[in-house]
This record gives sequence, structure tokens and C-alpha cells, in this order.
Amino acid sequence: MTEMKEFNVNGAVVKAYPLPAAQRMHNYTVKYACPQVLNIGTGLYVQQDVDFGLLKQAIYKAYERFESMRIRFIEDEDGTMYQYIVPNEERDIILHDFSHWREEAAHNEMRKWTAVPFKRCNSPMNLVAMIKLPNGFNGIYLKADHMTMDSSSIIGFHRDVLELYCNLKYGTDMPKPMMSYIKQIEKDLEYENGSEARKNDEKFWDEEIARSEPMYTDFTGLGRLLTQRRETGNPDLRSAIITSTSLEAAISVYHLEKEPSERLMQFCRDNNVPMTSLLLMGLRTVLSQFNGNEKDVSVKTNVARRGKISEKRCGGTRIHFFPLRTILEPELTFLEGIKEIQKEQNRIFRHAEFDPIELTAKRARYWKLRPGASYESISLTYQPLSLQDDKDKMPDIAYKSMWYTNGVAAQPLYLTVMHRPEDNGLNFNFEYKKDVVTEEEMQYLYYYICRVLFRGIEDKNRTIGEILEMI
Repeated sequence: MTEMKEFNVNGAVVKAYPLPAAQRMHNYTVKYACPQVLNIGTGLYVQQDVDFGLLKQAIYKAYERFESMRIRFIEDEDGTMYQYIVPNEERDIILHDFSHWREEAAHNEMRKWTAVPFKRCNSPMNLVAMIKLPNGFNGIYLKADHMTMDSSSIIGFHRDVLELYCNLKYGTDMPKPMMSYIKQIEKDLEYENGSEARKNDEKFWDEEIARSEPMYTDFTGLGRLLTQRRETGNPDLRSAIITSTSLEAAISVYHLEKEPSERLMQFCRDNNVPMTSLLLMGLRTVLSQFNGNEKDVSVKTNVARRGKISEKRCGGTRIHFFPLRTILEPELTFLEGIKEIQKEQNRIFRHAEFDPIELTAKRARYWKLRPGASYESISLTYQPLSLQDDKDKMPDIAYKSMWYTNGVAAQPLYLTVMHRPEDNGLNFNFEYKKDVVTEEEMQYLYYYICRVLFRGIEDKNRTIGEILEMI
């Protein structure tokens, strides 16, 4: 593990920390892609007149509370990246008045902002602006670098600004204190520095890789794998390359209405299963159906690593990704399948501190994968955080949230399922590379995921085989 270093920045000596695995993963990505690939653009707007002077105060206060919003990166003489925290943010928070624009034109303008890359060293890694939209909606736009924020911390920052504003405007309670980002970084680096926990995790993943070779299942069907079997002359090939000549990407968002979203959540409560497991059951069943009812299905699943309060409220980026492989017999019931997925998730989560890039390299070496080959065609993240969690603290007004594409992507297909702030319904956000995936394929995939989910929850004792026949 690289040790902590001191750097002289503009005459001041700063204490800088190495990047732990979650950040190295993104740093690796940006080295082999265009700079804006790590940009995340979001907006949160309320249908209410806003005191922008108080909103600016709330944003500055949130900067003060979030160490991770004050991260700077710096490289040593060997090109190794480090990070340090500046004591405060003094940048102006600009107000942009789009109230007389067409709303879609305003959002397109913010999409352009989202595509502008950050300077990577000794420079702020986020941008916050105050926004006036048409139809009485006002709020904030946030652009952040993925090396400094994940979806949990982005939602956490939006909520913090909103709660701080409500405290200033209405005298509501102050939000709970944030936790130290640097202390979490120190714990992550301590784990990586030859700890027994890391050795045990490495042993687990080595055994997991050697168990047996997984099977690739594509979100468009068998075509890609069959073509590559012919091209390689290997009829038993079990991995595939999703070829791409461009990083150009888009986001398609499908809105599941409030009532059916609530039915899914109620099913999870009634049967004591996580929403992630239910969504994975829907996705892996569709992949099975698209690939000749294949029983062996792998999906790339993302682990938030925020089980403790200190992790939930420290900001930063903590997501690790791992292959989630399930082999489910058609005789299993829908609920039994979900329980098997939950069991597999729990096994993986116990070893989720391990470096995902190292795991990917280990698996490629063991199974002699071709460069770029994988067993997973799609990644899934479920983000449980919602403004509805604090609805007792919030004024009863309409909310609107946006996720803005940066125009490029490193992965062919990435599904994020999140709650809408306005009604707690579920949004299915598909980020996809335009030269690999079409809008029609997204619609088709979303349609079938929903068919599986609602056929399953209406009768949890239906077998997987019966559901496959129904869809």
C-alpha cells in the first residue's frame, strides 16, 4: 500500500492520502477513457419560491459539513494520485435563471455542463449552481466527479442542502452531523495494508473463481455469444466481448408509477427480502429467458459499503462491484429464487472490501479470458435513499429530480433503480453506449423486467419455469 505523503501546495504543507480501491477503480477508468466519463450531473428542484440568499448559505454550510466535497487530487513525481482536503470552499455559487426558457432547453443546457471535464489536480471536483426553472420550480444543480461522490453521497448532499435551507427558512431541526470522510479512508487503507481481513477475503474470492466457469448471458439474447463461438472456433466458449468503437452514451429513464412501485416494496416488507434481491430476480430471469432459459446467470452487482452510520454519512465514493452468479433450477418458486439470490448476496457482502479491479484481473488470468471478455452483460445498482425518508421534516411541496448524462460511458449497459423524490415511485435509469445498445432494446428489457416482477409478486409460489413460460 502507498503511504500517506505531505505535499507543498501554494506554500502550504498538506497531508495527502492514497486512493483506496473504490477510487482507484475510477482513476483506472479515466486513464483509458475521455475525462468527462466520471462526471455525474444531478438536479433537485422544488415547486416553491426560494430565497436564494438563504439557499446559498445552506450550500456553503453543506460544503463545510461534507469533507468529501472539499477533496483535491495531487500527483507525486511518479504520477501516483493522492488526495487531500481543503479547509473551506469560497467559490461563488451562481444563480442561473431559466424561468423563461422551455424546460427541456434548460435541462439540455445542464447536460452540456455535465459533459465539461474537471481539471484533475489541485482543483475542485464538483460544481454547485442555483437554478430557476419554468413552472415555479427552483433548486440546485450538482456536477461531481465519481472519484469523490457516489449516488449515496450525491443524494445525501442534496438532502443536506434542503434540510439546511428548511432550518434557515422555517426553523426546522438541523440535519444530523456528518461523519469524517478521512477516517473512513484511513480504515480502508488499513484493510488494504496486509490485514488478516484482506487475506481472508482474497482466499474466499480465489476459491470462488476456481469453483467453475460462469456462463455469459446477454441482454439481447444468444446472438453475441454464438457469433463469438463461430469466430473463435470454440463451440464451448462461455465468455463474450461486448465490442464498442465509441464511448458516446445516453441515459433512458423509465418511470414505474407510484402504486405498482409500492406493491413491489410491500412484497419485500411482507416477505422480509431486500428490494435489491427482488430486482436481481427480475433481471436474471429476463436474462435467462433471452438466452434459451439458461440457468447459470451472472450480473455485475454494486455494493454500497455503507452498512455503518459512519459509512452512511461520510460522503465520498464507496461502491465496489462484484459478479453475482446464480444457478437457479426452474422448479424453484419465485420467492425461493429471491431467497437464493439473497443468500448469495450475503455471501458476497461479507467479502465486499476486496479490490474489484484485482478480482477482475484474477478471474481473467484463471479462465484465460480474451482482453475485454466478461460473463456479465449488465450492471445493477439499487439506491434506497429517498427524500421520503425525511418527509416529516420536509414541507409538503412538489419535488423534481434529474440525472443528466455526461454523454459518454465506460460500460455498455448500467441499470440504476432509484426512488423519485416527489412520490417515492421507482425510476429505472439505463445508461448505455449508443453503438452497443438501442433505445428500443432498453424499452424491451424494461418491459420484460416488469413482467417478471409482477407475475412473481402476484403469486410468490409460481415456479421460475412457469414465469418463463408466461413471459
